[in-house]
Amino acid sequence: MKIISWNVNGLRAINQKGALAGFLAEAKPDIVGLQEIKISAAKLAKENLVFPGYSLFGNGAKREGYSGTALLIRDALVKKIKNLEIKTGIGIDEFDHEGRIQILELADFYLLNIYFPNANHELSRLDYKERFNAAILKHYQKLDRHKPVVITGDFNVAHEAIDLARPKENEGNAGYTPAERLWLQKFLAAGLVDTFRFLHPGKVQYSWWSFRAGARPRNIGWRIDYFLISDRMKKHLKKAYILDKITGSDHCPVALELN
Repeated sequence: MKIISWNVNGLRAINQKGALAGFLAEAKPDIVGLQEIKISAAKLAKENLVFPGYSLFGNGAKREGYSGTALLIRDALVKKIKNLEIKTGIGIDEFDHEGRIQILELADFYLLNIYFPNANHELSRLDYKERFNAAILKHYQKLDRHKPVVITGDFNVAHEAIDLARPKENEGNAGYTPAERLWLQKFLAAGLVDTFRFLHPGKVQYSWWSFRAGARPRNIGWRIDYFLISDRMKKHLKKAYILDKITGSDHCPVALELN
């Protein structure tokens, strides 16, 4: 099974560019988790967004042009999944109304597609993000008692110095504060595995670049998009990689392949 995660920074925008449809046709993933779709729940229902061969399941925020997640699932897989249900949220309104969480139960594992909050430049949402992380960790632990879990999405944090081009200059900045990095460590300590770093311990590769100052051509980036899996799924881990040549957003897709 091939699963892709991609913060598209606006589903309508990337769809108009043709970048997402072209990527789907070439990569042929089974499931794609999208973040920051920027379409409200109300408008998403009215949009005629079609991706040949895939079914779209959206989770727009209440606020238009902000946040939101979506899952694209191959039609053939949709037909195979018994009692398909995608939960939107974890029952906590301060997080759920921003459309940040989708939970898909498959036969062998749960897939969580999540757009983690940005702490903001002034760290004005750091407290919110820490509460969000705590709620997600608790929910993961609840699900993991039943079957393994895959958590993917834009975590909005670089874990270690190897995960961003300029760690010293960004020390204490949003996405690289001690508190945010500690939270990612808590996820790993709770039995989750960072699949890319597990398979590529010394590899320097990024998944997000600022639009400013030509950061992407110069590869001044951050690795903030992840696939975390329950430790007992490591035996099924085939590949984890970053598709940094794919454009269309300030993020690139990241991928997980399970056997």
